[in-house]
Amino acid sequence: MAAQTGPTTNHKINGNGQIYCYGELLKTIQMAKLFEDSKTFVDMKLKQAPAKTLEDFELLMESKNRTPSREDLQKFVDDYFSPKGTELELWTPTDWKANPSFLDQITDPDLKQWGQELNNIWKDLGRKMNDDVLKNPEYYSIIPVPNPVIIPGGRFIEFYYWDSYWIIRGLLHSEMQDTARGMIENFMSIVQRIGFIPNGGRVYYWGRSQPPLLTGMVKSYVDFTNDDLFAINALEVLEHEFEYFVNNHSVQVKGHNLAVYRDSSTGPRPESYREDVETAENFDTPEAKEDHYSELKSAAESGMDFSSRWFINENGTNVGNLSNLRTRSIVPVDLNSFLYWNAKLIAEFHAKAGNVDKMTEYEKKAQTLLQGIQDVLWNEEAGCWLDYDMINEKPRDYFVSTNLAPLFVKAYNISDTEKISASVLSYIEKNKLDTFPGGVPNTLYHTGEQWDFPNVWAPMQYIVVEGLANLNTPAAKELSKKWALRWVKSNFKAYTDNFHMYEKYNAEEFGGHGGGGEYGVQTGFGWSNGVIIEWLSKHGRELSEGSGGGGAGTTKSLISVVGVAAVTIVALIAGRVLW
Repeated sequence: MAAQTGPTTNHKINGNGQIYCYGELLKTIQMAKLFEDSKTFVDMKLKQAPAKTLEDFELLMESKNRTPSREDLQKFVDDYFSPKGTELELWTPTDWKANPSFLDQITDPDLKQWGQELNNIWKDLGRKMNDDVLKNPEYYSIIPVPNPVIIPGGRFIEFYYWDSYWIIRGLLHSEMQDTARGMIENFMSIVQRIGFIPNGGRVYYWGRSQPPLLTGMVKSYVDFTNDDLFAINALEVLEHEFEYFVNNHSVQVKGHNLAVYRDSSTGPRPESYREDVETAENFDTPEAKEDHYSELKSAAESGMDFSSRWFINENGTNVGNLSNLRTRSIVPVDLNSFLYWNAKLIAEFHAKAGNVDKMTEYEKKAQTLLQGIQDVLWNEEAGCWLDYDMINEKPRDYFVSTNLAPLFVKAYNISDTEKISASVLSYIEKNKLDTFPGGVPNTLYHTGEQWDFPNVWAPMQYIVVEGLANLNTPAAKELSKKWALRWVKSNFKAYTDNFHMYEKYNAEEFGGHGGGGEYGVQTGFGWSNGVIIEWLSKHGRELSEGSGGGGAGTTKSLISVVGVAAVTIVALIAGRVLW
């Protein structure tokens, strides 16, 4: 049998890495372009054990002089793999309620109906693993978990890490505490088994995580349920994840230990194998190609795959393309803010348990991170936090929504709140962020990548809006509410047009969905639903009463007026032509 090249670290999930994560079989199948979406193949179930599949694949390769035809490979896949999705069954959450109390906060009948329909979508997105996954995990790329999940939707038919923070908050507002708790327990079980939470619920994500929000999920659950014991019992796992990021993602910058996004595997992304190989053609050596693969996966770990946020060209600017990815050399505002938040929350949970020494330890860790954020990432001239370029040793003075992430987790000295509020509001005005009808874009640069202009994403909108609210100054609170109401109304317009909730939206168009990137726009959609449900609960009465720019009735009336006007104009034109 030909030698199989494997990862640089021990692959521990399901024991089928040579099928789904690396090796000749994966490379040969993915490069044959059997599927329009490369993710399709790595989501398929094995019909035979991994060893038997590899053995028979090697026999095929030998019989075809290692150059099998596309038809040969298609037959092999048909014979040895089942269609994707067979590992998951539709599941109606047992704690789903037809009329959760958040609907009582909405007086406008159209918005209330929409809220009910969003609540119904939880049933569409519910999944549980069939029994065979737990009995025979080696036949699947899915990571087994004990409890059912809510998936994002579209091509994302498994659970994802950071998506789940906003999904869980939406579930809690929908009074689905059991489902929310089950998803959190799933993540904790993964940390206990493999040491961290991968990007998503597939073995091929094994070398990278996503923004660390597990501790925030626990905090959300405790805030809704007052179940302090749940947080106390989770402490060992939460500490383990925190230390995983500190130990595996830290860099030294200006005398501070801060974190970067950094993948630990080798080779192209299995779920985008062919695409990665094609972008790596710009590099001449195997080492340069491998470096590029690592940059791609590190950007994917950030959740922002892909964006000019991670581009550094030869001139030290963000102009470029995927060949200019330098994710591992950029100290990100959001990751370090989340780690600060994790340390603060872990300290809070230890205080609940009466663990004074551990509380003090994590308070010190939080303060150390806060000092690094202040010294390295706060930029007085810009009046905001900025990512830091370690290659050119300078701040990256480009707007990214995550520049405002410290507001969301209060990663600043509270005594400086008034000053920070004034600076940030000036920064927002300077970048004209209040001029976009569809929401605050993720960046201001149009590259065609999905995390660049004009796309706007629910989680980023949430971080910005809730961050401004946290400042608690009159001007910041007013802008926060204005943007929350605008987001709800824009999402409502998109929904009334197509009866879909989208993964991403268009900042330039009120009610427009996003585009660009490696795949088409996805519907469902978990985190978008979660944010809207929370803001309907929080702002439902204000939306109905027209505070901050009108409610659903205003939106629908405007649509009706425009529609009538359009029909009238068409009729007049037609009349003139006929006349």
